[in-house]
Amino acid sequence: MSATAAKPLTSYRKHWAQRFGIAPFLPMSRAEMDTLGWDECDIILVTGDAYIDHPSFGMALVGRLLEAQGFRVGIISQPDWHSPADFKRLGQPRLYFGITAGNMDSMVNRYTADRKIRSDDAYTPNAEPNKRPDRAVVVYAQRAREAFPAANIVIGSIEASLRRIAHYDYWSDKVRHSVLPDSKADLLLFGNAERALVELSHRLAKGEAIESIRDLRGSAFMAPRGWKPTADWAEVDSTVLDTPGAVHPHPDPYAMEADKQEAKVGAGGTAIVRVISRAERLAQHKAARAHTVVRLPSYEQVRDDPVLYAHASRVFHLESNPGNARALVQGHGARDVWLNPPPIPLSTEEMDHVFGLPYARAPHPSYGEAKIPAWEMIRFSINIMRGCFGGCTFCSITEHEGRIIQSRSENSILHEIEQIRDKTPGFTGVISDLGGPTANMYRMACKDPKIENSCRRLSCVYPGICENLNTDHAPLISLYRKARALPGIKKILVGSGLRYDLAVRSPEYVRELVTHHVGGYLKIAPEHTQEGPLSKMMKPGMGAYERFKQMFDKFSKEAGKEQYLIPYFIAAHPGTTDEDMLELALWLKRNGFRLDQVQTFLPTPLALATAMWHTEKNPLRKVTAESEAVAVVRGGRQRKLHKAFLRYHDPENWPLLREAMKAMGRADLIGPGKRHLIPAWQPAGTGTSTLPQRQTAHAEKRPQKSALATRRSTPAAPAKPGKAAPARRHPDVPRHPLSRRKGG
Repeated sequence: MSATAAKPLTSYRKHWAQRFGIAPFLPMSRAEMDTLGWDECDIILVTGDAYIDHPSFGMALVGRLLEAQGFRVGIISQPDWHSPADFKRLGQPRLYFGITAGNMDSMVNRYTADRKIRSDDAYTPNAEPNKRPDRAVVVYAQRAREAFPAANIVIGSIEASLRRIAHYDYWSDKVRHSVLPDSKADLLLFGNAERALVELSHRLAKGEAIESIRDLRGSAFMAPRGWKPTADWAEVDSTVLDTPGAVHPHPDPYAMEADKQEAKVGAGGTAIVRVISRAERLAQHKAARAHTVVRLPSYEQVRDDPVLYAHASRVFHLESNPGNARALVQGHGARDVWLNPPPIPLSTEEMDHVFGLPYARAPHPSYGEAKIPAWEMIRFSINIMRGCFGGCTFCSITEHEGRIIQSRSENSILHEIEQIRDKTPGFTGVISDLGGPTANMYRMACKDPKIENSCRRLSCVYPGICENLNTDHAPLISLYRKARALPGIKKILVGSGLRYDLAVRSPEYVRELVTHHVGGYLKIAPEHTQEGPLSKMMKPGMGAYERFKQMFDKFSKEAGKEQYLIPYFIAAHPGTTDEDMLELALWLKRNGFRLDQVQTFLPTPLALATAMWHTEKNPLRKVTAESEAVAVVRGGRQRKLHKAFLRYHDPENWPLLREAMKAMGRADLIGPGKRHLIPAWQPAGTGTSTLPQRQTAHAEKRPQKSALATRRSTPAAPAKPGKAAPARRHPDVPRHPLSRRKGG
């Protein structure tokens, strides 16, 4: 199905409550409802985040969108979940509760990759921790049901998206149910849910029962075992579709192959041959797919059999293109979790509508002077697009936002810059980021919609950039130039991570970026240097990085600027061996990088890399009991070792590294020379020194580099005089609240 087949968001007749007008802020109390003249809310949105009326925050975007449709929308932000009392503060909604954990998965938000509770929460006033429960969607939905048993419960956001089928849960170290049966919700909306939310709201307002609404794209629900929408639906077992094997190319609609023929027997036994045109065959194929549901292995099967878990993950991701995805069904006991195909992406006009709604662009007044770190991070930044076609296996963007890029128009983006300039307190003329999940995918898409709708690739850029992908950076260059030409704008920075393998295709773009839009440091994410882990990440090799670095250094020099690349790397990713981490550490030393904070792989629900971590199988290829095994780093000591390699320069890590390198047969890399990774001596007061006192005392006299040293692009590159090191977020907390990881 193409995007043109979807009903535009602005084509619905507005609900009667539009007469109440636009609220300055969506109400969070009865007093605010009284001021607006409301006796009840049509929809109440529950979120684990503070309410900030800005399009970068999911509840504000959804709330303003529904308000524009004429509905009265209330917000319950960070409710006390220990009883149902706080869920009654706005009364019972006339249509439904919309339940979310917030902009981040609640478990990622609360715990580090080492399963330790974080000491702060960027989405809470004054960063106060413990203001949301574990698995917030389930807890909130249950409490809302306790408060109002008759109310409709709809769950959504990234937490629900990542848990829509049976999934491995890193924090409990087991395969858990879909979030649907655990939450007892009536409906789950996954992905970017604007279309489904608007249609659902209007249908409920017209009197349809929520249990009868079973045809919304991007929705999931519980159904009796074996239920089908109509009798003509066919069910296909996923193990027959992918028995399990390699991904076979989808038929090219332009392929010049001989048309198949359909034979009928006429009078006298003569065969009558009717030639079936290519268009007719494709239409028949599409019609058959539209009424086919793929049955995944049940929860009980994937819980008990790692091979079936990896297989289910593979099929799930192959059925993710809105143009050709089929419905999926998975048994949970005596019932099924039914998933309709993914939502149709928004058009540019619809994106402009969503981002152009009358946001207050500020936290709710009830927070007073409290600082909300997530707001401080993004209040001067702008999202220009959503989605990512990189397909990185460790990233949750694919499962939530999808691979198709949805871009705003130039005028919409420029208008938002002017709004920030004119209305946001504290603006100094600097836009902190003009980007999105990946900074340089703006306006990029498949060259032909027909090819895009038939594609089954998991990534448009791995193992190489698809020949059908339009990688033109001209629209982005034009946007940059117009943005920085606006009156009152001193600087436009690009803070989002970017795909350097795409950027090197446009030297003009790299020149524009480096000359005007880098504030001293630019983030990119090679993630690793070795083919083993890179192949499991679906990331490009270091050749593309080296080409980009050459361009970056050249254009920085031409601009007369001293600028540095800030690369991100992941420790302990599936497919990574100790030897891989040693080679990465040697690369870091050769290139003069001393990493401050490092990121350890965190298995998030539904990600392909999580399937590898849990099953030790590779779902990127054929999955059988005998198929490729994936090296997995589970033990705390080995995970600590992999992190230590990334911080080879920290004396606290030297004892562990020495022991490991000797066991690996690489003691030749221990010593005082430049070719050595770490010295044989140990400074007093660090690590576990077992050296003679004389040698330790000698070591004390040696000047030591700070463990907080800034990353540098070359060993000889000094920091700018008076220039502070870039502010670093915690590696598991996003700089921008739309996604856990940014850039590819």
